[in-house]
Amino acid sequence: MPSNSTMTKIVWQYSETLPEETMTFLRGIAADCCKVKNFVYERYSGVKKINSLTPVYTVLNEMRYCGLREQLNLPAVYYELAIADAVTNIKCSWSIVKNKVGEKITANENLSDDDKIYLRTVLKMGSVYAAVLNRQQYEMPRNAVELDIDVKRLNNLLCRLTRRYLTQPKTDAADVFRISPNGYSYKDGAMRIVCRIPRKRISIPLKDTRTFDRQIQVHIKDDFIALAVPIEAKIKKHQDYTNTVYIHMGNQDMFTLSNEHIYGVSLAELTSPETERLAKKNQERRRIYTSYRQNAESGNRQKIENIEANNLGRRKYDSQKEKEKRRTTNYINAEINRMFRIEKPACIVITKPVTKNKTKLYSKSNNRKLTRNFRGYIRERLAYKCQINAIELVEINSKGTGKICSSCKAEGKRQGKEFICENCGLKTTIALNSAKNIQQKYIEKSKGSYVQNWE
Repeated sequence: MPSNSTMTKIVWQYSETLPEETMTFLRGIAADCCKVKNFVYERYSGVKKINSLTPVYTVLNEMRYCGLREQLNLPAVYYELAIADAVTNIKCSWSIVKNKVGEKITANENLSDDDKIYLRTVLKMGSVYAAVLNRQQYEMPRNAVELDIDVKRLNNLLCRLTRRYLTQPKTDAADVFRISPNGYSYKDGAMRIVCRIPRKRISIPLKDTRTFDRQIQVHIKDDFIALAVPIEAKIKKHQDYTNTVYIHMGNQDMFTLSNEHIYGVSLAELTSPETERLAKKNQERRRIYTSYRQNAESGNRQKIENIEANNLGRRKYDSQKEKEKRRTTNYINAEINRMFRIEKPACIVITKPVTKNKTKLYSKSNNRKLTRNFRGYIRERLAYKCQINAIELVEINSKGTGKICSSCKAEGKRQGKEFICENCGLKTTIALNSAKNIQQKYIEKSKGSYVQNWE
């Protein structure tokens, strides 16, 4: 177990260009691991198997004798990790279902307080929840014995909500698999991994001499592989990091701070042109696909062959897209690092991501920009960099931080990028006004004087 002074991070290692024979073997292993996962999903993602998921050894023992590994001729170092990955994904799927059911229970006005207590208790108790879903007998939870409830009606409701949200996971990812430490070794600057023939190994030359002794995730590229390796990294403690920083995260400027400092001012300049370029490119590709289908229906083989040879490939398309993505992510990481150097934060306060109210309609242009925004990546990297630098990251509710004036608390108007308060005459940017509201909200909440405007 890592100590309090370390954390797990992912480092990448790359192979040299590999021969087609080796790439064919690796793709075959990845495809078979994909088949194993889908087999586990079909067999264990239903309500009857909910109690079989913990511990994972129960599933592993059953899968060892089902004959699938022998049928695929897949070594155990790949087979068992594929099973473990699938079980983890099924557990995540059940967690999502429980969260959604819990939200519906909270929002249901026809349920009494006692009803909700019982339903939430059942959701928390895995064995009771499984018994309810499978119509089996179970011992009533202690805190539900004295409740005034109709158990049959509530159990039926729980079953209906579960059926509504429960889905069977499925994967088509045939370009990634994991390998355990006893499945590989090192010799002469190469990784030697287990192949399908007993006591034989495939040699994969690496670009560096690093060696590892843990589970590794293999990502298959065109003619090489990338290895994702989890390692323990030391947490850096900065004695001069003493400030509290309040951040508004935006689409135009990445971070606007309450002290009026701005970081990531070029984010929109990087993302917007690429969004429009991809929109035009995808429009052209859709037109070509339509032409391809029409010519296929009419039997025009020459036209079909021309389109296949010159227009349907994705290598250049994916390469350009990945290049622009790396350019943007590098910029995001550089700006976060720059903010740390200048602001020297001991604590960073931002708002929680907004996940509700998804029914608002936007223009096609805005939809494209929202689809390609990097908010999730920015939050992920900010959280990671805070953890590695021993910085506290606090997320507060965003309600009230955008509409009200940071000076007088009256409701203001938002026009373009500007925030205007007719009550006190404040004129500033929406981002800066929100950052100052985040600061005031956090300070007032910390002091216990949570004013009505924030509710």
